[in-house]
Amino acid sequence: MNHWEVVIGIETHAQLATRSKIFSGASTAFGAAPNTQACAVDLALPGVLPVLNRGAVECAIRFGLAIGAEIAPKSVFARKNYFYPDLPKGYQISQFELPVVVGGSVAIQVGQGEQVYEKTVHLTRAHLEEDAGKSLHEDFHGKSGIDLNRAGTPLLEIVTEPDMSSSAEAVAYARALHALVRWIGICDGNMQEGSFRCDANVSVRRPGAPLGTRREIKNLNSFRFLQQAIDYEIRWQIETLEDGGRIQQATVLFDPDTGETRVMRTKEDAHDYRYFPDPDLLPLLIPRDWVERTQAALPELPAAKKRRFMADYGLSAYDATTLTASLEIADFYEATVAVAGKAAAKPCANWVMVDLAARLNRDERELADSPVSAAQLGGLVARIADNTISNNIAKKVFEALWNGEGASADEIIEKQGLKQITDSGAIEQLIDEVLAANAAMVAEFKAGKEKAFNALVGQAMKATKGKANPQQVNELLKKKLS
Repeated sequence: MNHWEVVIGIETHAQLATRSKIFSGASTAFGAAPNTQACAVDLALPGVLPVLNRGAVECAIRFGLAIGAEIAPKSVFARKNYFYPDLPKGYQISQFELPVVVGGSVAIQVGQGEQVYEKTVHLTRAHLEEDAGKSLHEDFHGKSGIDLNRAGTPLLEIVTEPDMSSSAEAVAYARALHALVRWIGICDGNMQEGSFRCDANVSVRRPGAPLGTRREIKNLNSFRFLQQAIDYEIRWQIETLEDGGRIQQATVLFDPDTGETRVMRTKEDAHDYRYFPDPDLLPLLIPRDWVERTQAALPELPAAKKRRFMADYGLSAYDATTLTASLEIADFYEATVAVAGKAAAKPCANWVMVDLAARLNRDERELADSPVSAAQLGGLVARIADNTISNNIAKKVFEALWNGEGASADEIIEKQGLKQITDSGAIEQLIDEVLAANAAMVAEFKAGKEKAFNALVGQAMKATKGKANPQQVNELLKKKLS
């Protein structure tokens, strides 16, 4: 495989967060009974006319601005002709020659630890289109059921240049794009419900050779499947070529049960779809002032927030990247710092990224469902910062907050008597008692066994039920033993 180059491009269908469809007033809500949300326009009954949803256009503009793309002042809708049972019109309304968003890029971070590198994935375009319905095969023996609820659902199809060269890069891009569309509020990103679906175009070539023949893996609705499908497809194409075979351009599906791709149909080119401008829709004109208003309403974007977290809070690039993985995490972190104080920004980051994240993962909860609020966590970190409690005691307080045993860290500390002992005289007296009771350990330490010192620290902390200031214990113990 070292003698081959992999070339990957990604097409993503992001369902736009509008309440109604792109050309009709029918609902886009998920989970309705089959065919109850398909109106006359969606069914393409004679005499109906499409009317463009302004909210869908607004979403496209927001996305284009977020990736630094050009927003076309004039774009055109076209009819893309193909015949499927779940496509009532016999064509899909999409954009072809003049898309609404042109160019742009998404920065990605690939790998972990010392192996991390950054890369920019360039986008070709993003265009508006309607979704088709859905063919259902599993519940009908020898037949297919047709559910047209999705017909007409607004989509933004986002197309990259063939800039990626591994499944890891493809997944990093998909994750970054997924986070971005959720961040700017244009898509809920629910992959299980089909709101965010990826198609991967994969080809291989010898270094320096022209691009190879690509195969498109359709409808990948999880990051894990995206990685598995691409890895399998790469291996299959290389093995086929090395065995003297040839690659035929095709659309393939990934089977998660076998971990393999299989051909669905030989791939059509643009001319096979017989695109032509839709005569029922006028060109889409976007005036400059609409773009400017949309720009002003955008939230601070992930890259800008990351830079600010590094500058204002002294965070590393890794920490800042992790904390801006989603708008929810970034907002939670900033709310935590607002309570704990800017001086505690790094401890706040650690608690959000490590302790809170681990507990959420263990309980299979989303951040929005966390029993510990940002204000409560900030209050906890503040009590560590002012030496009211130690880090070890803080973990007990966090657990109590999680279990709803108190409204704040202060209440739990007071109720359970967890306040840290910082009185040097009291700690010194306890250390004297520990040294007297552990003469053998003292002798071992004086004989050069460093582990004995740690054991004595442990005994001292045990004697104070973990409430003594660990730093004071260490200093006073060293003083006594010297």
